[in-house]
Amino acid sequence: MAKEILNVLLELREKREPHAVATVVETVGSVSAKTSSKAVIDRNGRVVAGWVGGGCAESATCRKALECMESGETAILEINLDDEMLGAGMPCGGSMRVYVEPVLPKPRLWIMGHGRIAEVLCLMGDLLGFEVVVHDPGITPEKYPNATRLITDDVGYEQLQPLESDFVVIATQHKGDHESLRRALRSSARYIALIASRKRSRLVLDFLLEKGFAPSDLERVMAPAGLDLGARTPEEIALAVISQMVLIRRQGSGLAKCEQVKEALNPSAAAA
Repeated sequence: MAKEILNVLLELREKREPHAVATVVETVGSVSAKTSSKAVIDRNGRVVAGWVGGGCAESATCRKALECMESGETAILEINLDDEMLGAGMPCGGSMRVYVEPVLPKPRLWIMGHGRIAEVLCLMGDLLGFEVVVHDPGITPEKYPNATRLITDDVGYEQLQPLESDFVVIATQHKGDHESLRRALRSSARYIALIASRKRSRLVLDFLLEKGFAPSDLERVMAPAGLDLGARTPEEIALAVISQMVLIRRQGSGLAKCEQVKEALNPSAAAA
């Protein structure tokens, strides 16, 4: 059983699919599962390996697993099997506690291009828990030691295949920015940003509009990229872009912490 669970976990990790591991940590009375029993639950709420009990316990655990995958938080599930469960008409007997841990793949940060901004984005992305992929024919491992993957032989951007949870930053310095952006917009990437001047951003977006992309598609593009930090240096520009990524990833407000405190202390002034 343990080997089967391990194999499934490795397979899900390889596919970068969200899942959850449920472990029985305590049992009382008449329950079918034993302490330390485990189950792997996939993104659809199905047990794909292991076992934590019969229908009463399994259905409750799968529901909680979906909640944990959505929130990214672990949970302790209290299951009282002495109560009538799911309209079965009879109690199952006993009770149990199940620890549910979501396993979410790291979001990927796709950096298109090279140069100092790309180098700093790679460093910061790795520090913030992203799996960094750098895509450009002119890159070397020495310049991007924190990257998980370097792509140097993909002129047509066919290997740019971001998933829904991924972030794409185009820093190609005008070389292929319109083509890489077109490829990115065909994906479901959570964040797509173009590091360019306002004039260049407008030219690229107009080009994509002429190529058949709808205005609603182009609204997904953060161009120019980043928060308004007054950034001037490459390092500051990278920080502004990374800050915007964190804001979107963690669903922050973008307000200064002190402003939030002021609003809490004086809500009437904030409303005015």
